[in-house]
Order: sequence, then structure tokens, then C-alpha cells
Amino acid sequence: MIYKILVINPGSTSTKVSLYENEKELFTEKLDHPLEIIEKFENVEDQLHMRKDLVLKILKEKNFDIKDLSVVVARGGMLPPVKSGAYEINELMIDRVLNRPIMEHASNLAAPIAYEIAKEAGVPSYIYDSVMTDELTDIARISGMPDIPRTSSSHVLNTRAMAIKAARKRGKKYNELNIIVAHLGGGISINVHEKGRIVDLVSDDEGPFSPERAGRVPCRDLINLCYSGKYDKKTMHRKLRGNGGLRAYLNTIDAREVEDMIEKGNQEARIIYEAMAYQIAKGIGELATVVEGKVDVIVLTGGIAHSRMLTDWIVKRISFIAPVEIFPGENEMEALALGALRVLRGQEVARQYEEREFSHGIT
Repeated sequence: MIYKILVINPGSTSTKVSLYENEKELFTEKLDHPLEIIEKFENVEDQLHMRKDLVLKILKEKNFDIKDLSVVVARGGMLPPVKSGAYEINELMIDRVLNRPIMEHASNLAAPIAYEIAKEAGVPSYIYDSVMTDELTDIARISGMPDIPRTSSSHVLNTRAMAIKAARKRGKKYNELNIIVAHLGGGISINVHEKGRIVDLVSDDEGPFSPERAGRVPCRDLINLCYSGKYDKKTMHRKLRGNGGLRAYLNTIDAREVEDMIEKGNQEARIIYEAMAYQIAKGIGELATVVEGKVDVIVLTGGIAHSRMLTDWIVKRISFIAPVEIFPGENEMEALALGALRVLRGQEVARQYEEREFSHGIT
């Protein structure tokens, strides 16, 4: 049986689109959204039709008729906690990610875009390994402030795929090893996989800063800044997500530009970039304690893992913990396609998303 699988994965400044025929990638395109375009929209949700039209445009340019599709699969958005694997996209899910998401994020657009295209094509649509997959242990949920329990939010799709790859490289099954994976992209998150389950993590707002996110910042000073009268709520959100990290310090989100600054002797760029590596290493060390130091392998992945300068700094600080594998790039498109393919082949069953409230508390 030949299946044609359309994969949609929105990021903060781009939307990735892939077409697969079973396991074979037919094409992948990255549709860039320049900042001057993105900043015209008041909210991420307002970008829906712009991004959908670009997806349909690229399919038309490739002379592909959506009526030939078997399924559309998308990155999972900021839903309440869900289980790993596939969920069928329905109206309740669309309402949640567009009108009541856990937080504003480009991934919230994935399911609506997939749903609308799939509806036109007359085929099913799924999300797979949502960013809000929640497998945390009870003890990992305690934050120190009852009003704000810790929740599960990380780059689950790529990190699970790379953890599985690292295990296979060692001739082991994913559920036989303890693996720490750091996803280094526009946002940075780190998680620890204990015998096939993501039991704890360092999310992109409680750990390293990244190209565009501030990461963990001193709480008391943050509160003071919020109440200083200098900024409104929306501006403060943007200072943490969108205008933080490398952009705040160096006015760029492109690691290649930062490395060029460093090569030209810019010492401020060097210390900021090395500080990002330093914080990533700290996050990995923090998660090593979760499994009592019994870490079989550490994986560095994501787009910035292409940076030899950055990964060398990180490896220098963490190699005493466990062997380090570097799998550069974001392999999310293949992971989404293969997940949908397993559903189509009956190897997995897609869950139905139900509208219900989760406490994020101790189970």
C-alpha cells in the first residue's frame, strides 16, 4: 500500500512542509516568514491563513494535488497534557489551540492548518508526539510554589526520535537506556528519558537562554521589572519569548552571525555565546541527578547543534557524565511522517482528543 503523507511543522519564523511516500521523503521545503511580516500580526493565531496559503502554494508549485493525499500530520501545539503518540485532530483540539492554548506558540497553528487541508482533501489529520506530552513523575512536578506546579513542555518529537536513534546505534532498545537529550534551536529544552519515559526536563523558560528566549532569569528582579511601569504585559512576554536571549544581547537570532562576530574579534559576542553553551551544560548536569548519574548517553540535537564552536564548549563540560552523540538538525519531519505511517498501517492507534481540564498536579 502506498501512502502519501503531508507533514506540517510551524516554527517561530518559518513553516516546514514535507511530502512523504511511505518512508521515502519526496521533498521538504522551509517557508521562511521574515520578521517584518511576522511582526504585522498581533498574535500568533492571526498568522493561520497566511501560513496555510503558503503551504498550499508550495504544493501547487510542486504540481501536487491534495486529493492524492492519504493523511496530513502536524506538530502538536500547546494543549493540556496529552500522552505520546498520535491524536486525531478534531474541532475541540482546534478550539483549544487557537482560543485557549496553554501558551502562545507557533506550534498552535499546526493542527488548524493540517485540519483545514485534510478536510479539503477528504483525508484524516493527526498530531504526533505533542510538545505537551506529559510523562513526568510526581516528584518532578513540585516547583516550590503550590500556585505554579512544574509542567511538561519540551521538544518531544525530535528528542524522542534522536533518543531512539542513539539507542539503536548502541544496539539497544529505547526503553533499555537512560538518555539525556538537549534540543538546541530557536528555543532550547533538555529532557531525560529513563527507560523509555521522559520523566523530567528543563523547559525553555526554566533553563538556558536561546537565540530568542530569555530562559531562566532571577525571579525577584523579573517581578520588579513587571511592576516597574516600564512595560505592559505583552511586552514582558516578548522580552521572555521572542526578544530575549541572543537577540536581546546581540540583535540577531542567527548563530552563524554570532560566530562571524566572534571570528572578527567581538569579545561581547564570544562571552554571550559561550554563556549559552555554559547554561546548556548546566541543564544537562542538572538532569543527570534525576537518574542518580546513571546516564548511558547524552544527545545534542537541533539546528544549532551544527555549530562546532558551541558543541565543543558543551561537550568539554559534560563528557565526564556520559558519552555524547551529536545529531545536528531537526529530524521532526521524518518523525511525524513515520508516526502517521504507523497509524495508517495499523501498527498504532490514534487517540481521540477530549476536552477536559488537567490539574497539572500530582496524580
